[in-house]
Amino acid sequence: MHPNDIRTLKMLEAIETDPARSQRDLARQLGVSLGLANAFVKRLAKKGYFKVTRVPKSRARYILTPRGAVEKTRLTCEYIQFSYNFYREARHRLGRTLAALARQGTRHIVFYGTGDVAEMAFLCLHEVPIRLQAVVCDGDCANKFLGFEVQHPNQVHWAGVEKVLLTGTAPVEQAVERLVGLGLARERIVSL
Repeated sequence: MHPNDIRTLKMLEAIETDPARSQRDLARQLGVSLGLANAFVKRLAKKGYFKVTRVPKSRARYILTPRGAVEKTRLTCEYIQFSYNFYREARHRLGRTLAALARQGTRHIVFYGTGDVAEMAFLCLHEVPIRLQAVVCDGDCANKFLGFEVQHPNQVHWAGVEKVLLTGTAPVEQAVERLVGLGLARERIVSL
């Protein structure tokens, strides 16, 4: 799915939810500059997805048109399909990675990072004879993750770790350098 389609969907959802939302709020929600949000609003209004009215004259109000509602529905369906395909591919990839580790004799693994990838990896662990030894996270993480106490990297005795699966959002090289700096051998780090 193209990033502009995702922005269009977010814009249409935001307008439907709050027709009196300012362009500054829309820009913040979309993560774009105010100028880009303004151009995006004009482009979508020109396509007939919503009408812009002024009440009072200094305040814009957006009204989603039937054409905009149809486009929002189409983009929502496309986004769901895109998300499902992404999830399915990521789960297959995790499953293949963990199965290969199991064939190589790995029996325990540490997750480095929490979130969606770690959750999928946890599900995939039920299909292989590998047990989760610990969940480690740098930065702003919850104290618990799927019943495991989340540990800071400085709390882990890395010499006793068989393999570490990178399951966080940090760039791979950054995570690898962090773990190597803590004394973990590169060959014990697994990325997707």
